[in-house]
Amino acid sequence: MARLIFLVLAIALVYWLLRRFRQPPSETQDTSQTEDMVSCAYCGLNLPKSEALSSGNNFYCCEAHRLESKSE
Repeated sequence: MARLIFLVLAIALVYWLLRRFRQPPSETQDTSQTEDMVSCAYCGLNLPKSEALSSGNNFYCCEAHRLESKSE
């Protein structure tokens, strides 16, 4: 009886493993959501372009750095 239970469990395990490896890998990271990074013209900090403040061709990490750069 123990051999029969072991055989059934072994077959179930092989079946489960085969099903798992046949499935295509799930897309956990969506590469379409990548974003360009820019560097602050004042301090050099790298940050996403959507979070940066732009002034002309330059990008800044905060309003204070944008204003400091203008005064120089």
